Amino acid sequence: MASLYDKPVRTLMHDMVHEIGLTPDTVLSRDRVRSWFRENYPKIKEGTIAAHLLRMSVNSRSRVHYGAKPGEDDLFFQVDPKHFRLYQPQTDPTPIYPGNDAEPTVEEEVGELTEAGSPEFAYEKDLQNYLAKNLHLLEPGLTLFEDEGINGLEFPAGGRFIDILATDSRGNFVVIELKVSKGYDRVVGQLLRYMAWIRKNQTESGQLVRGIIVARHISEDLLLACSGVQGVQLFEYELSVSLREARLE
Repeated sequence: MASLYDKPVRTLMHDMVHEIGLTPDTVLSRDRVRSWFRENYPKIKEGTIAAHLLRMSVNSRSRVHYGAKPGEDDLFFQVDPKHFRLYQPQTDPTPIYPGNDAEPTVEEEVGELTEAGSPEFAYEKDLQNYLAKNLHLLEPGLTLFEDEGINGLEFPAGGRFIDILATDSRGNFVVIELKVSKGYDRVVGQLLRYMAWIRKNQTESGQLVRGIIVARHISEDLLLACSGVQGVQLFEYELSVSLREARLE
């Protein structure tokens, strides 16, 4: 998607730092960044701002999904989920880039553990990465959301992350939540929260938002919970493996 203004958001982030006179020992809140963009560039969506903050924070693991580039995207160091400071290359750790991100911890990457021997994805990110590249399996015309170099993988939404944010053939938003094992009714509240956030902060006039839950098994309580909810679909996934013999020389 083309920039809404004559400069891309990553350049506007640098402009903001210069305009507010941010110094290396000053902590910048996410709310202040939002306020600056609202005052100066109100057409830029909340999610796009949040994603660029992560993209331009050298220690944010999420930046690997947004194609962070050395130099131009190395502006901040994330102090905590809501606060940032300027990146200081002399003392801060080596920036994370796509391809050199460290091995994830169990807490960061493991989804719901699968039963031993079951043909399920061991990690939620495996299912996430596969579906992001094959969204047509859910629906023809479904594509990964993109905006100024930011894509819909782990899209930030109010301090949390949507597994996959997509758009359909009509340009409407589709929020996709993944469960590598059983999908229980509690996921409905999470999905509806994300849908409401996108509706409030990311849509244009007339744009609709709906949701999809993908799980290995859809539980009876989830079916019941969704039976009266508009705009939510449920999918179960299956894996198949084919083998061929490797010829010995």
